[in-house]
Amino acid sequence: MLQGSGGGMSMERLRGLLQTAQLSPRPSQSIYRRVEGPHQGHLVEEEDREEGAELPARFCPMELKGPESLGSRPGLQNLIPWAAAGRKAAPYLVLTALLIFTGAFLLGYVAFRGSCQACGDSVLVVSEDGNSELGLDSHRGTLYWSDLQAMFLRLLGEERLEEAIRQTSFRERMAGSAGMASLAQDTLALMSRQKLDHVWADTHYVGLQFPDRAHPNALHWVDEDGMVGEQLPLEDPDAYCPYSATGNVTGKLVYAHYGRPEDLQELRARGVELAGCLLLVRVGMTSFAQKVATAQHAGALGVLLYPDPADFSQDPHKPGLSSQQAVFGHVHLGTGDPYTPGFPSFNQTQFPPVASSGLPSIPAQPISADIASHLLRTLKGPVAPQEWQGHLSASLYRLGPGPGLHLAVNNHRTSTPISNIFGCIEGFAEPDHYVVIGAQRDAWGPGAAKSAVGTAILLELVQTFSSMVSNGFRPRRSLLFISWDGGDFGSVGSTEWLEGYLSVLHLKAVVYVSLDNAVLGDDKFHAKTSPLLINLIESILKQARGIGTGSEGSWGEGRSLSQVSSRPQVDSPNHSGQTLYEQVVFTNPSWEAEVIQPLPMDSSAYSFTAFAGVPAVEFSFLEDGQEYPFLHTKEDTYENLHRMLRGRLPAVAQAVAQLAGQLLIRLSHDHLLPLDFGRYGDVVLRHIGHLNEYSGDLKARGLTLQWVYSARGDYIRAAEKLRKEIYSSEESDERLMRMYNVRIMRVEFYFLSQYVSPADSPFRHIFLGHGDHTLGALLDHLRLLRPEGSRVSKVPGLSFQESRFRRQLALLTWTLQGAANALSGDVWNIDNNF
Repeated sequence: MLQGSGGGMSMERLRGLLQTAQLSPRPSQSIYRRVEGPHQGHLVEEEDREEGAELPARFCPMELKGPESLGSRPGLQNLIPWAAAGRKAAPYLVLTALLIFTGAFLLGYVAFRGSCQACGDSVLVVSEDGNSELGLDSHRGTLYWSDLQAMFLRLLGEERLEEAIRQTSFRERMAGSAGMASLAQDTLALMSRQKLDHVWADTHYVGLQFPDRAHPNALHWVDEDGMVGEQLPLEDPDAYCPYSATGNVTGKLVYAHYGRPEDLQELRARGVELAGCLLLVRVGMTSFAQKVATAQHAGALGVLLYPDPADFSQDPHKPGLSSQQAVFGHVHLGTGDPYTPGFPSFNQTQFPPVASSGLPSIPAQPISADIASHLLRTLKGPVAPQEWQGHLSASLYRLGPGPGLHLAVNNHRTSTPISNIFGCIEGFAEPDHYVVIGAQRDAWGPGAAKSAVGTAILLELVQTFSSMVSNGFRPRRSLLFISWDGGDFGSVGSTEWLEGYLSVLHLKAVVYVSLDNAVLGDDKFHAKTSPLLINLIESILKQARGIGTGSEGSWGEGRSLSQVSSRPQVDSPNHSGQTLYEQVVFTNPSWEAEVIQPLPMDSSAYSFTAFAGVPAVEFSFLEDGQEYPFLHTKEDTYENLHRMLRGRLPAVAQAVAQLAGQLLIRLSHDHLLPLDFGRYGDVVLRHIGHLNEYSGDLKARGLTLQWVYSARGDYIRAAEKLRKEIYSSEESDERLMRMYNVRIMRVEFYFLSQYVSPADSPFRHIFLGHGDHTLGALLDHLRLLRPEGSRVSKVPGLSFQESRFRRQLALLTWTLQGAANALSGDVWNIDNNF
């Protein structure tokens, strides 16, 4: 019981406490900074303040002062009668006050927990609401998420980009050349001058194939008696197909359109024999390696590849490829050094005497449009279908066969040193988790679009992020910048690095961003990517308008309109006043259908995902409906690229750099990795729709796809369970967040089949890879259940085999089931309904 003046004192104390606990009318946010001096290493709490308010010069701890004596207060005589009258009610008032105080305390605790995102040696908060970073140098003040973006865009230099593209394209940089060695040293020196934590080079000794200058490749006519006659001049003698089989072959010529399986099936349907012939195929649609592999399966003896003007823009205001130019391209159906498959090509390493199964057994040679036009005029046989007609010959294209030809390919293999250059900014919270961005440095010919653009963007990002570090920025996870060598021979540099550090990278690499082939036009935007990154890419493109996407949340949530509308954005390079997202949806409301594509094998990003199990993305701006005509030719110059884009090259390169840079910030800074691990459930469901078409055929044979359905269900349940766990967890729990991030970043790796050897089947990914373990191989096999499937099979003469089907189903199902189990976490949390 409170007596006399004690009750009055208690009420005054209560009033003071209630005033102290009064809630601020604006959202509160606690920010921590490092304390220097005698308390160095400790974190202290600063009051949040309006944006733009000046930070105090030094931190002053709060003091809790007791109430003044009763006699010193004005109005005391009015309070004493009130206190006497309230003595009997005092216990109830105290109880009420305690309840109010407890409620205010709990409310303050909840607000504090939501605002403190991370508490460590230095505090970094980057999420979609309450995003802020306190720089390592406390005098720099608070960096909010929008500040980080604004700082990045302010420091990114468009003028430096254009000049770097120009200078790089002027340098000779064929893999293994003296010019390439000089460029590698310059790249290493440039990175060493930046504010990076680590800079180094990694050298591999790889087997590359080059033309034999003493015995150049040749093409001759063959008369009816089989005698080799007049030589057809190869107008571009330096052009060749690395990793082509060497030797001499003779056969009649057949026109095979793009050389796809469906094209060869069309030829068979029209009575044209392919076995023992040389195929004339157009560049485009599929890679050189795929064309040669398809021709080899069909029994052809060799392949000639040419660029048809019909596949390029007919706009007279745009430059076109010279009719005397041939197109360079390797024909290894794979990536990396084909003479050390599955093993890294370090010096003095002993390798088993084996070559990649992706090496062709037939020769291939690129030729110019002029030579192809001469050959097409000699063909007889049926007229080619209308969609096969091109723009070379004055008459209609015919299928053949035509006159005999003799092809001689004399390329030789050389052990060649190549150097990858690395620069790293270490993360402060998860330094052992790497966000990787890379670009090819080498090129056959000038390579302006092929590698000069990517190299320039990479080095500009290095300088920009280095400047951000000088301005107080520090990423949560490490940023790893890589300049690759040997890219024109099939991503040799990147694949050899992956092979050398595979056991480490699948545990540490978060995402790979490729800058190759970034600017091939300015009309369309494509993102070739892992499904895990689709939502994040969409979020970055949308963010300027405050539009949210699924699990990424709303950019506008909890923010004023002025805050949202003033956000930095990724602008369209050729539509003034539009964001890149608005440009995309203007032509196709289905954003994903318009933009998202699977990773192609000729990208360095493909090896990261299909071989190492690391999610990857490659951005490209393209011409509308037409291929960039100069890629992989001697005419891929800075001048032609600049003319093709009508002077907008700097703006388009800047847009790619903006997009890549903001993606790096999100991936390296978000407290929880912004990867959509549930997206693969939709991918499986889409493929199951194709498999269901054959459920009746399987049922008639006593077979079923139920295992796949069950595994997919377990994956969906595991993803939903993890999402709920994350939602209900405390973001301030560093140990818990790291555990969740580890599970999220390894999702791609879970889809690498653990039941096949990386040496025998390097691309073990069940959705992107190659081999019987993949979902695509299972679907191709199921097509053999029907007569039309046998006719369009990639390998003629195959039929459905139940034993092979059961093995394929087991490989696919248990990989998918393993992904579901791994996503569930600890073994006691796994809930299989299998």
